[in-house]
Amino acid sequence: MKENVVRFEKWEGLGNDFILVEAVPMTAEAARRLCDRRFGIGADGVLVIDREQPRMQVWNADGSRPEMCGNGIRCVAAYLVSRGTPQKALTIATDAGDKRCEVTRAGDRFDVLVGMGRARMGETLVVTALGAEHRFATVDVGNPHAVTFDPYTEDAIDELGPIVATTPAEGVNVEFCRVRPAEHGEAARIDVTVWERGVGRTLACGTGACAAAAAACAQGRAPYGAPLRLALPGGSLRITVAPGSLELLMQGPARRAFSGEVVIA
Repeated sequence: MKENVVRFEKWEGLGNDFILVEAVPMTAEAARRLCDRRFGIGADGVLVIDREQPRMQVWNADGSRPEMCGNGIRCVAAYLVSRGTPQKALTIATDAGDKRCEVTRAGDRFDVLVGMGRARMGETLVVTALGAEHRFATVDVGNPHAVTFDPYTEDAIDELGPIVATTPAEGVNVEFCRVRPAEHGEAARIDVTVWERGVGRTLACGTGACAAAAAACAQGRAPYGAPLRLALPGGSLRITVAPGSLELLMQGPARRAFSGEVVIA
């Protein structure tokens, strides 16, 4: 079999890390191999970029194909600007629709503002597991999320996360959240732990932060129309939820870690 040597760049947004490649036909097997942290490059996912459109295609570490990735789109927007795209404001096509991005360089990092579209609130997801009934607000932000503000220990999250994530047939990302007292003049701070379908625990999830912010506003736990601080293990994002429309704005960092070549058989 002929070897296919491909240029890649490794990027991260709040520790949620991705392998970025341009115009490479990707398969589930190749994505799994590339994301393997012992036998591959290592990442939470692969982002395939079409620079001409531009467009982003997302592959999870297990080879599955999510519709959207919030941290990933910030990395793709920053990548495109770093590779010479003249506009600092650009629209990127995704499987969850077109997303408008504004990119600002800040030293070796980039700050990216993304219009994430509208949050759509769904029915309550009820899961019976670990001897109890657990209730989650469901939120669609281009991909599906289940959000709870009930207190759970770290061990309980590790047990319950994969159960909830696989309860719907198509799978769901799970956010365990806690609203904290606001700091530094913020409207609200929400701590978020993510169990991501197809990945497991991640240091951050951009769409998960958006879903958590939308659920918090819908439940009266945080105000509409004000930037909220969503604190994830890898760092913080600022999310604004518009009243009425539930339009979402996400702002956060993206950084190139390294680049290289890899063989895709």
